[in-house]
Amino acid sequence: MAKSVDEVRAEIPFLRTKVIYLDNAATTPTPQPVLDAMLEYFREYGGNIGRGIHRSTRRATEAFEATREKLARVINAKPEEIAYAKNTTEAINIVAQGIGLKRGDKIITTVFEHHSNLLPWQRLEREHGVKLELVGMSKECLLDPSEFEAAIDKKTRLIATHHVSNAVGSIQPAGEIGKLAREHGVLYLIDAAQSVGHMPVDVQKLGCDFLAAPGHKGLLGPQGTGFLYAKEDRVAGLEPLLVGGGIVEEVEEHRYGLVKPPQVFDAGTPNIPGIIGLGRACEYVMNIGIERIAERERKLTEQMLKISDIERVEIYGPRHLEDRGGLISFNIEGLGHHDVASMLDELAKIAVRSGHHCAQPTMRHLGVEGTVRASVHYYNLEDEIEKFVSMVGQIARELGG
Repeated sequence: MAKSVDEVRAEIPFLRTKVIYLDNAATTPTPQPVLDAMLEYFREYGGNIGRGIHRSTRRATEAFEATREKLARVINAKPEEIAYAKNTTEAINIVAQGIGLKRGDKIITTVFEHHSNLLPWQRLEREHGVKLELVGMSKECLLDPSEFEAAIDKKTRLIATHHVSNAVGSIQPAGEIGKLAREHGVLYLIDAAQSVGHMPVDVQKLGCDFLAAPGHKGLLGPQGTGFLYAKEDRVAGLEPLLVGGGIVEEVEEHRYGLVKPPQVFDAGTPNIPGIIGLGRACEYVMNIGIERIAERERKLTEQMLKISDIERVEIYGPRHLEDRGGLISFNIEGLGHHDVASMLDELAKIAVRSGHHCAQPTMRHLGVEGTVRASVHYYNLEDEIEKFVSMVGQIARELGG
């Protein structure tokens, strides 16, 4: 039976602090069953993976590898298409450094990206002479596939976009962009940091070659975990970001041979307890039901959007609920975003994020230095959102202007 909201809340120790936690776009609190899975590793079989034949290392290897299958189920992929990473940033960098882009090749991305899906391409532009073109004109930060079609030329090798904006919540037409990329023979990478675990994500329907996501956001997993999906016909040609111990078939004095993907991306000792915890988190989220999570987040977001009716409050991003993920980004006239976030924390123990959200080009596009961002997950309560709306109204009335 799927877990209820009350059951999930009871299994998240962090919520016992009575904080109203609305910073889920940054990281989510970890449920006890995920903590238990990691503690079980430390207490019962804390060996290294793939480097021995004793029972502890065999059990650790089996649990570590099993997470690939669980992640694959979440996004409708194959286990051999799942490479582990410590976060979305590393996953994107694996692609940036591993697909062999060279001088004159072109990458198309957008002005609405998180820095993690912009800086790796800027570095290629600076160091290797790759051409980088940015699109995105919508005031609501919604992408138009026609902008990509106009930008694609014979030298275009890759399109890289986010699925849901971490800055303003826009849900992008990733499937349409993926179709366009396939029609032109262009690779497509999706930054799914704000969608995996929050809503159904199907890499077959999206038509992407690569998808990067974290473990510690929508999936309710531990920090320091994430993964890269690389389509079966792409992963074999992807060079690992790191080489070293644990991924070799043989090594001679001046040459080496590496194991096949996806294990080739596991150089050194990885975050074994974290990846095992991530596997348990996948089970946990699937037990709730990702469709149920998405439905509840929509309802909570609709409730949060009531702050748009408050005088002196400006909301950024899409006006229509169906175009928005589970977060809102706003400012109060006459008050700094950090000041508003601090007041919400001090007056009502409401945790929100403030700043540029690692998306400075987006902030410049909106004409602001930063915003206040509130973001939800399945476990948040209607009463919490009601208090958030009430406090924003109080702050705007008493201190805004």
